[in-house]
Amino acid sequence: MTLSPTYQEAEQSLETVADFIRFAASQFHQSDLYFGHGTDNAWDEAVAIVLQMLDLPQDYPQGMLTAKLLADEKKHLIHAIFERVENRKPLAYITNKAYFVGLEFYIDERVLVPRSPIAELIENDFYPWLEADNPRILDLCCGSGCIGLAIAAYIDDAEVVLSDISDDAITVADINNERLGLYPKAQTVVSDLFESLSDEKFDLIVSNPPYVDSEDLSDMPAEYQHEPEIGLGSGEDGLDITRRILEQAAEHLTEQGCLIVEVGNSWPALEEAFPNVPFSWIEFEKGGDGVFLLTRQQLLEHFS
Repeated sequence: MTLSPTYQEAEQSLETVADFIRFAASQFHQSDLYFGHGTDNAWDEAVAIVLQMLDLPQDYPQGMLTAKLLADEKKHLIHAIFERVENRKPLAYITNKAYFVGLEFYIDERVLVPRSPIAELIENDFYPWLEADNPRILDLCCGSGCIGLAIAAYIDDAEVVLSDISDDAITVADINNERLGLYPKAQTVVSDLFESLSDEKFDLIVSNPPYVDSEDLSDMPAEYQHEPEIGLGSGEDGLDITRRILEQAAEHLTEQGCLIVEVGNSWPALEEAFPNVPFSWIEFEKGGDGVFLLTRQQLLEHFS
């Protein structure tokens, strides 16, 4: 990687943590970056990339921002900032870190960067929908495992299964499971939706499947081109996988079980495709939409 003169000069001249945050923020402001993988503005992204690359906590004391950096630390930071700007690489793929429900996850380009309003439901123990004692919960299309592992971490008496069709995704989920120390409470399985789950039943099935339609997929910012397409696209209207989930989920739910699925911007297409299905669209205090809930009984009535 050949650095431009500006970056070469910065590597030589900048000295402190604050210097590099300021430099990163300036470069991010001047570039046509898209922020949607953890932060939503240039300043927060600059703080995040510098602190994460230095293995410093998010609440790093302001009084320590004048700490001077070693030559190797400066080199790593400059290359990280350069890669974010020149290659439009998402922050999480540069630092191999992402945060979800207060937990740190290992992330690389085999999986999507965690981002889902379902985080709020986890923090609230899925109240009032999850009533079972010692519930069995399935994270379907688990990717990095952020949803299922956060559930296992937050809900003390839960048993969680995480499944994904991608061997690469399950490898990353296993890394996170080991790092968080949640095995055997949380276990993974490679499965094309329910194919490898035979007659297993769950009190709750949660899924953030691929749901981007073909038009949106082609128009996505450059940052998203680093993410695996298998985790994003799902047919012309974004609902190919969601349709299969709807058709099969009831067989894998307990009597009082329910299904929660995120479909993002494809929610109007879903309602148009199934106008008679009483989707319950969950409202979030912290922002986000496109997440529906259906009970087992509703699934049986409309998709049997």
